[in-house]
Amino acid sequence: MKFNDEKKQSIILYILEKIEQNDDRISNAVAQAFDVNQNTVHTYINELVDNDVIRRVKRGKYELIKKQYEYTLQRSKGELDTDTYAYEHCLFDYVKKYGQNIEAIWSYAFSEMINNVMDHSQAENVKIIIEQDYLNTNVAILDDGIGIFKKIKDYFGFNTLEEAISELFKGKLTTDVENHSGEGIFFSSKLMDDFLIVSSGRIFTNNKYDNSRIIDLADTNIEGTGVYMSLSNFSHKNPQDVFDLYANIDGGFIKTKIPLKNIFDTSPVSRSQAKRVCNRLEKFKEVVIDFEGVQWMGQGFAHQIFVIFSREHPDIQLIPINMNEDITKMYVHVMGEVGR
Repeated sequence: MKFNDEKKQSIILYILEKIEQNDDRISNAVAQAFDVNQNTVHTYINELVDNDVIRRVKRGKYELIKKQYEYTLQRSKGELDTDTYAYEHCLFDYVKKYGQNIEAIWSYAFSEMINNVMDHSQAENVKIIIEQDYLNTNVAILDDGIGIFKKIKDYFGFNTLEEAISELFKGKLTTDVENHSGEGIFFSSKLMDDFLIVSSGRIFTNNKYDNSRIIDLADTNIEGTGVYMSLSNFSHKNPQDVFDLYANIDGGFIKTKIPLKNIFDTSPVSRSQAKRVCNRLEKFKEVVIDFEGVQWMGQGFAHQIFVIFSREHPDIQLIPINMNEDITKMYVHVMGEVGR
């Protein structure tokens, strides 16, 4: 049975996703999902093997073929003078064959991360590692300079590296206000499927390692800073759509989202933890406080954010989301105090 190109591509992508998920019953799963016979599925699998997209590990077991490319850039050779050189020399050829949106995302995120190395790290050497299979492109940018979290901690006078890391979730954070907006890491992390920064034995990530395809590349003991990014080669994300989520009608960056599970290892309870969350929020007009994965919050934490901070900054809208029953009760409790 022959299908049109669109349906065949859908079947192939589903096969590859099942292989990536280590599904042991690929033929049956694909046949049921698309109402085709298993012989058709086997035909497509054999084509993928012949085209070096996958390899057969054993009978009924396959894996995606990954290709890896490495580049080293040196400041002394002028290879870190412009982000354009780094992007065109290292990455462009590997992503230009995908949709315009994919190329635009990589152009933005890669260039922003290289700019951070150029202007902030004082690194002499940068290693670029590109790992690619049919489904995804993974990029690692490793420098031997000043660690990013230590740089932020020292510049702003934070007491701990954890405080420095938590500020990155908000955006508008830079140690060079004359030349940088502080938006690069924030928006790059939103554009990517997976985004990771490793430095000083600490990790910044939007997903807390959930379903990460690149965490295995990360070495938490590296010197300097490592940035790890992953994006589906078939992503439908559009850069402008992501920017618009956090902007007003004039294009200003006025919104931010704070995932509490990524900032605190346990449920937040204290006023000091709340003050960490509230630091620099006056730069925004709308702040989403995301409680996903958080089981509880203390009265002091809730009161400091939703009562005291709100009273001191009435023009800033705080929007709590993903609150479970216990967190909702505490939120209602402290908000009830406002009218007393």
